[in-house]
Amino acid sequence: MNSASRSTSLSTVPSVVRRPSVSSRLSSVVSIAERGEVQDGGGIAGQDQIEEEIAKIKRYEDFTTIDWVQDAAREQLRRKARRKRQAGLYGSGQVDWRQKIREAYDAAQGWIVVTIIGAAIGLNAAFLSIITEWLADIKLGYCTTKFYLNEDFCCWGADNGTCNDWHRWTGLEPINYIIYIIFATLFALTAATLVKAYAPYAAGSGISEIKCIIAGFVMKGFLGFWTLVIKSLALPLAIASGLSVGKEGPSVHYAVCTGNVISRLFAKYRQNASKTREVLSACAAAGVAVAFGSPIGGVLFSLEEMSSTFPLKTLWRSYFCALVATAVLAAMNPFRTGQLVMFQVKYDRSWHFFEVLFYIIIGVFGGLYGAFVMKWNLRAQAFRKKYLTNYAVLEATLLAVATAIVCYPNAFLRIEMTESMKVLFRECEGAEDYHDLCDPDHRFGNVVSLILATIIRIFFVIISYGCKVPAGIFVPSMAIGASFGRTVGIIVQAIHEANPKSVFFSSCEPDVPCITPGTYAFLGAAAALSGIMHITVSVVVIMFELTGALTYILPTMIVVGVTKAVSELFGKGGIADRMIWFSGFPYLDHKEEHNFGVPVSHAMISDVVSIPSTGMTLKAVERLLTKDNYQGFPIVDDETSKILIGYIGRTELRYAVDRAKRERTLSPLAKCSFATTSSNTTDPTTPLIHPSTPASSSSNPLDYASSQATTISFAPYTDTTPLTVHPRLPLETVMELFRKIGPRVILIEHRGRLTGLVTVKDCLKYQFKAEAAEHHLSHPREGDLRRLEEEGQERVWGMIRAAAGWVSDTVGRVSRGRIRLSDSWEGQRRRGNVHPTAVGAAASGDGGVLDGTEEEGREDDEGLELENR
Repeated sequence: MNSASRSTSLSTVPSVVRRPSVSSRLSSVVSIAERGEVQDGGGIAGQDQIEEEIAKIKRYEDFTTIDWVQDAAREQLRRKARRKRQAGLYGSGQVDWRQKIREAYDAAQGWIVVTIIGAAIGLNAAFLSIITEWLADIKLGYCTTKFYLNEDFCCWGADNGTCNDWHRWTGLEPINYIIYIIFATLFALTAATLVKAYAPYAAGSGISEIKCIIAGFVMKGFLGFWTLVIKSLALPLAIASGLSVGKEGPSVHYAVCTGNVISRLFAKYRQNASKTREVLSACAAAGVAVAFGSPIGGVLFSLEEMSSTFPLKTLWRSYFCALVATAVLAAMNPFRTGQLVMFQVKYDRSWHFFEVLFYIIIGVFGGLYGAFVMKWNLRAQAFRKKYLTNYAVLEATLLAVATAIVCYPNAFLRIEMTESMKVLFRECEGAEDYHDLCDPDHRFGNVVSLILATIIRIFFVIISYGCKVPAGIFVPSMAIGASFGRTVGIIVQAIHEANPKSVFFSSCEPDVPCITPGTYAFLGAAAALSGIMHITVSVVVIMFELTGALTYILPTMIVVGVTKAVSELFGKGGIADRMIWFSGFPYLDHKEEHNFGVPVSHAMISDVVSIPSTGMTLKAVERLLTKDNYQGFPIVDDETSKILIGYIGRTELRYAVDRAKRERTLSPLAKCSFATTSSNTTDPTTPLIHPSTPASSSSNPLDYASSQATTISFAPYTDTTPLTVHPRLPLETVMELFRKIGPRVILIEHRGRLTGLVTVKDCLKYQFKAEAAEHHLSHPREGDLRRLEEEGQERVWGMIRAAAGWVSDTVGRVSRGRIRLSDSWEGQRRRGNVHPTAVGAAASGDGGVLDGTEEEGREDDEGLELENR
């Protein structure tokens, strides 16, 4: 049998255990339902009760993956039962209007859910925008007429940029400087404290984790109600603190949290994890849509970056959810300008072909920026994971203090990043001139300020992205690109003014401004965003929807294309993909192409714990369930022949054992049977626990336990059609099966005999080992470089400790011993809280999932099985 045929069918099995093809695979729940079809009404009701109880306990364990095949089968079962009810109802000639309403509601439930979710996301985004802008402005001054108004609303309608109602805090600039630092410190301290105390999952951007969750990874609590609340409260504080972080990435997180919380109110999505993922994809699109005011761009972002599979139905719902969210945001009109985002502008002048040269320069900068920031940010993340896990609040607070101290003197860093982009995107004609940006006499000073702003912002983005506050990297990257692009635009404008008669500028019209520096800032923002995220089409659409300038689509495509080409030279995958790799999540990137050239037997686990179909005692089964490192067990005919019979999940087996013990008192020596016999297949009312005396006359299918039981049948809970492949099937094909079909585990069999199993994590482990070996061959001194990097981290940590000790000693001397910081520092060190945890596991893809959250202690692969077997 060739590999192509093996990828779509089951391996050869002897006739005694022959199973249907993959396309007919159903879960154990489906098997129960099929047997119930031939029963009378009471039998069907009994089996329905079993199904409902299984559905209640069928919750995926934390840090495991969804079995998409099983969830799809359960959804088919639900639809099949609904059709049967309809057929029975209409066959009797009694059509109840209530039943029609229930059927219409069930059919339209998906659209109802995304409508409610879209409206909630739009409302949340509007309130967050208003609060963020007010908090950012309160650091600089206040409105004398109404304290709750930000600067724009306070000065609404003021002419020539003069505003008598908005006052700085004092007339002394040093005092304003101190007040600015104090507000920034309080905001960061509050945000970090909220995150640490109530919802550790609210930290960071969340895009990396959401990509894995949409792909099927289970992280309980990451999309929970408290995460939504704390993310919404802490995000404005983190942005207003002045940290070099953005709200656009976290907006995807709180949008998906909103979708998860609301969808859980509906049984259709609460009981089916794979159906919920369709809603989450739509929520990701709505999150980007409200962040940028770009509904189409949001849908394309979800398609290009977030979802590994994007069926047409999901596309429609994503579009509708983004549409509802942006419509609600527009109706709320948070900026009172009719615009969905603060920095929305329109350009009415066209571009010239000689500017393509400078567009290419901007595109090269975007690619270099993305590669540089990703490389050094991962090193900063490794340092943070190794040394700063126990100082999350202190780290965020000190970062805010340092950012405020350094950024306040620079006019382009002092204001909030979206406000700075609004300034940099502007045309010089007919708009307010911030900091004499359009004045030729101040051109040199502005260029110097913009270059310093670019360099300083890059540094703070590297060390700030990943700290334990809600933090995105979209807007900081766009602000960096905008400052660099505006610098290029001002320089090009100066060159043109110095040489207006040059042949190079011959296409410029006389008496009309030839160069628009604001468009360079706009293109620089697109380049930086594309460079850091490695996305293309969605960036072009987002930037077009931001400006409405149809004539600048081609320059944007040129810039993004150059950025993509340069980025690919330094590695594949954006910052979200790199963070997935760094955290060790089991995620198969659909954008990667592999050519290992080995069969799946090289990656499979051959030492598999299997269960014989008959003969195993109840005591032995319970002992097997006490081991936490198995999520399911293959069923074999016997341990000698290893003929594969089926597969039973840990959850189903635990439920079956508990149910049997709950019904009757059972002997620990009772035998367990997992094989489907002809008797219990044709007669589903046969007791699942067979007594040694003649069979009970009870016809109740739930009364299957007996104190005289000698054999317990777990056949109804056994999946008799698990996905299996041949050991010689190429590993690349197996990885495609995981991506396209989505099983939790694939069993490996040869001529009907079990030889091993493989999971997503096993494939990733082999991938990491192969890539590490290849990298070691091409970089033989990689070990020396890593050792030097670790030594550098130790030196940095030593300097931080020395500085902390000096500060604590100084505070102690000034306070005459009343305030002692060193005791707490040394006490933590003596208690072992300050410890270097290895980051080598993260480099090999086996790192822990969380740092400094509820899952502390799961720092290596043995402590955290992302895909347990």
